[in-house]
Amino acid sequence: MTRDSGYSAVAEQQKQDEKLRDAVKITAGVLGTGLLLFTAVVNAASWYVPYIWDASGRFWQATWLKFYHLFEGKEWTIFLLGSALVPCLAFWCFNGILMVADVTGKPTFITRYRIQLGKNDPVDTKKLRQAIYTALYNQFCVSLPMLVPMFYVMKWWGNTFSKELPTFRWFLVELSVFTVIEEILFYYTHRLVHLPLLYKHIHKKHHEWTAPVGVVSIYAHPVEHILSNTLPVMTGPMVMGSHIVSIAAWFSLALVTTSISHCGYHLPFLPSPEFHDFHHLKYVQAPLSFPPPAPDSAGGQSSLLRAPWVRVAHAGAEEPTQSTQ
Repeated sequence: MTRDSGYSAVAEQQKQDEKLRDAVKITAGVLGTGLLLFTAVVNAASWYVPYIWDASGRFWQATWLKFYHLFEGKEWTIFLLGSALVPCLAFWCFNGILMVADVTGKPTFITRYRIQLGKNDPVDTKKLRQAIYTALYNQFCVSLPMLVPMFYVMKWWGNTFSKELPTFRWFLVELSVFTVIEEILFYYTHRLVHLPLLYKHIHKKHHEWTAPVGVVSIYAHPVEHILSNTLPVMTGPMVMGSHIVSIAAWFSLALVTTSISHCGYHLPFLPSPEFHDFHHLKYVQAPLSFPPPAPDSAGGQSSLLRAPWVRVAHAGAEEPTQSTQ
C-alpha cells in the first residue's frame, strides 16, 4: 500500500511538472510571437510614419496659407471665423443629430443607448425650443463679445496669426495644458454656483433639466455661462498664446465634449455621461452637496446600454424640494 501510494504521488508530481512545462512553453511562444510582431510593427512605423506625418503636415500648412491669403491676412475676420464660426458649426451639427433623435426617437441605434429610460422619449419640444433660444443667446450675446478682449490678448502674443502652423506635437502639449486649466477652473466655478445663494438665483436654471439633452450644455444663466462655460475654455489659449487653428480645434472639441456629457445617451466609443446625468437627476434635491456621491454598489452597476442606478434614483428627484426654491 505504501509503495503504491508513493508511486502514485511521484506519477502525479510528474504530470504536474509536465503541465507546468507545457504552460511555460505556450506562454513563451505567445510572448515571443507578440514581441516579434510588436518589433516588426515598430520598425515599419519608424520607416513610414515620418513620411505620412510630413505629407500631412505639408497638406495642412498649404491649406492654411490658402485660407490666410483668401482673407488677405485680415486678422479679426480670421479670428472670428476660427474662434466663433467653426466651433458653432461643430456644436450645432453634433447637437442637430442628437435633437433629431430626441424629438423623433430615431434612429434607434442612438436612442437605444438612452440613460434615463422614459425621459425625453420624445423630448418636450416647448422646453427644447427654450433651451435652443437660451443657447443661441449665450453664444451670440455673451460668448461673442468676450472674444473681443481675447482677440487683443492674442495679438499681443503675436503667434496667433502666424503663417506657420504649430506642429502636431506642440498642439498635443497645448491640448494637455488647455484641459488641465479648464478642468481646474470649471471645478471651482461649478462649486461656487452650487452655493445656496448662487444656486437659487443662477445655477438652478441649468438644473431645470433633470434629464439633460446635448444643447442643455450651454443652457445656463449668463453669469454662469461666463464663469463656468466660457472663461475656463478661453483661458488656456490666452495663457499659451496659441495659434488660431489650435484655438478653433480646442473650442470645437470643448463644445462637443460638453454636449456629450449632457446628451443623455451612453453611446459606444464615447465618454460615459452617466455620472453627469446623475448629477442633474439628483441635485435639484441637494444643491449644497458637490460633487455628488458615487452611486452605491447595489444600485450603481450600470452597463454600456443601461444605467440601473438611474432607474432606482429616478423616482426621488422628480420635483425640487423646498430648499431649492
